[in-house]
Amino acid sequence: MTEEEGEGPVRTSQRLARPELPKRFYKAATAGPLADGYALLLDGRVVKTPARRSMAVAERPVAEALAAEWQAQGERIDPATMPLTRIVNATIDHVAGAMPAVRAEIVKYAGTDLICYRAEAPQSLAETQASAWDPLVGWARAELGAPLIVTKGVIHVPQPEIALAAVARALERYEPLNLASISTVTSLTGSAVIALGLARGRLSPQEAWDAALIDEEWQMRLWGRDETAAVARAFRWREMQAAALILATAG
Repeated sequence: MTEEEGEGPVRTSQRLARPELPKRFYKAATAGPLADGYALLLDGRVVKTPARRSMAVAERPVAEALAAEWQAQGERIDPATMPLTRIVNATIDHVAGAMPAVRAEIVKYAGTDLICYRAEAPQSLAETQASAWDPLVGWARAELGAPLIVTKGVIHVPQPEIALAAVARALERYEPLNLASISTVTSLTGSAVIALGLARGRLSPQEAWDAALIDEEWQMRLWGRDETAAVARAFRWREMQAAALILATAG
């Protein structure tokens, strides 16, 4: 019996539903100078974004990381393994032309920020949340000027306008690529504060990731590991690492 014959109906349907990945059409992916930045080159030719713009960034290390991502592809190109490419494409084609909207969306997350909603029980979970999140609430107040309200339970509690305005001001300093990365981390973690903590060096990528996964880790210990969820989690971690690389390099 082959692996495919023994994979079961669910696995089979998932495999057949996946679109065929495009074949690799280049030998070498490199980074090279272009205008005021550095472009991704495939066999010496500048790569284009989906909107047909040059895939170029201001910082050479980011361009080199892009090239490494493309060079690491096998016989077929798998976008799922290219988080840096996705962030750069989104920056060039969308974020650069919609900075106010992107900032507003991050501020919206701050209005329901993960670190402000705490479990009422069990006590051990509430204590774990407090240990990880209370310092971030304090940091947001001291460093961002954002006095966030912390509550127990899931019922929405509006945040003070002064706090949301402070988050908005904190985002104004970032250029498109950094802002796109902060937006990515905000979406992954459910927390604008965690994203800004990463961007400002208050948190390492692992610390930011751990802070965001407290509830998820608790559920996993309670109910056990789910393979589908584990795959999705690994995908999200690659996105986090890509965004963190940009913030560390271009920040």
